[in-house]
Amino acid sequence: MVRRGEITDRAWEQIEPPLPEYGRSGGQWRDHRTVVNGILWKLRTGSPWRDLPERYGPWQTCFDRFNRWRRDGTWDRLLASAQTKSDAVGEIEWEVSVDDTVIRAHQHAAGARRKPGGQDEKR
Repeated sequence: MVRRGEITDRAWEQIEPPLPEYGRSGGQWRDHRTVVNGILWKLRTGSPWRDLPERYGPWQTCFDRFNRWRRDGTWDRLLASAQTKSDAVGEIEWEVSVDDTVIRAHQHAAGARRKPGGQDEKR
């Protein structure tokens, strides 16, 4: 049984293919699914990495993998893959939303007053 907020088997089938291969050198790599669940827990709760529950393994592993995948474009590939699959079955409506809100600045933020005639006072 999957814990609330963790990746289901069905979702994992979609997420796993774009992930990089497991490391070949160094120590044994922790399972990607465990690490991804740890990363999702951290992002969902907003807690510090050091507060990551033990079931996800050492916090350093999740932290390092999160940053490594950010640098090497893994997260971008995951997003592109999910968008492509969802768009193919019509789950995404691509619409443009333009916000033309104008925010007024405080009158004192507009700059210093100028003397009549266009001459600035020199100090």
